[in-house]
Amino acid sequence: MSSLLEQEIQSQPEVITQLIDKEIHHIEQIIKQLPSFDYIIIAARGSSDHAATYAKYAWGTMAGYPIALAAPSLQTLYQRPPRMNNALIIGISQSGQSPDIVSVLAEGKRQGRPTIAITNDVNSALAATADHVIELHAGQERSVAATKTYTAQVAVMMLFAALMNGDKERITELQRVPGWIAQVLESSSAIARYAERYRYMDECIVVGRGYNYATSFELALKLKELTYVMATAYSSADFRHGPIATVKEGLPTILIMPQGAPYADMLELAHELQERKAELLVLSESQEALALAQTPFALPADIPEWLTPIVSIIPGQLLGLHLTIAKHLEPDAPRGLKKITLTN
Repeated sequence: MSSLLEQEIQSQPEVITQLIDKEIHHIEQIIKQLPSFDYIIIAARGSSDHAATYAKYAWGTMAGYPIALAAPSLQTLYQRPPRMNNALIIGISQSGQSPDIVSVLAEGKRQGRPTIAITNDVNSALAATADHVIELHAGQERSVAATKTYTAQVAVMMLFAALMNGDKERITELQRVPGWIAQVLESSSAIARYAERYRYMDECIVVGRGYNYATSFELALKLKELTYVMATAYSSADFRHGPIATVKEGLPTILIMPQGAPYADMLELAHELQERKAELLVLSESQEALALAQTPFALPADIPEWLTPIVSIIPGQLLGLHLTIAKHLEPDAPRGLKKITLTN
């Protein structure tokens, strides 16, 4: 019998389809009701924080809004909340229960700013605090590692970006995402075979840039929490500012490099890493890039760059799943972790 984790990974095309169908008009109405704002503050932890990082790029490029990722400890530990003048405040949490994320929205309301909760639980404390609630429609996520709730959060960020910009063509593109995810899921058996090669891996590097900067952190998190591999994520730009010195012969290095603005930089880095004899795992639709890899993960062709993060995380989820199995670990209940983490 397949694990809960595998079932939830496989359910993502249906989850994203349902989310788009149920929330597109709701989000459109929320945008119309919002008062004017100059920038956006997003509060999130863990995988939700990676969805927020994606929003920095998507909303920045499409709607021109500066995005600040909140530091909840300013409220909860130091009792020094920042001024939120002219900001839109958003909280992202699959459970909606973490007190520190709730505190950011509560402070936003106290300062008279509009607040939005993005959560899988519409009865949560986060939802009760917010002016507007966007439901993920992912169903109960029973495995500890977030998969379908993460991609649902990213899909909400994508919907917001397209609707804020009033771009109907982007909505049409977004509706193709479930089909692209389904294509990648068909490679699960091949990725299971790849995982055997890395069953003794205890460290690796994950690199992405631009829209997929967030993907690099989410993929690294999946490897850490599921397989206990010390996976470290970087932007390709930051990686050159010192960390590249850690690369040694045979070091597994995962490059997230679909076609788009960062591709040329990522390709140059791939060649540098090849010269350093790193073990390259490449996620791309480009044959040029895949040819450099010891382990290639082919992505569907012709995905618009802004949509690649929701598709390119799928091979990472599958690698985490199958590497967990190869290491004889428990995919649904990683050691020392709970499904809901409450931080103050």
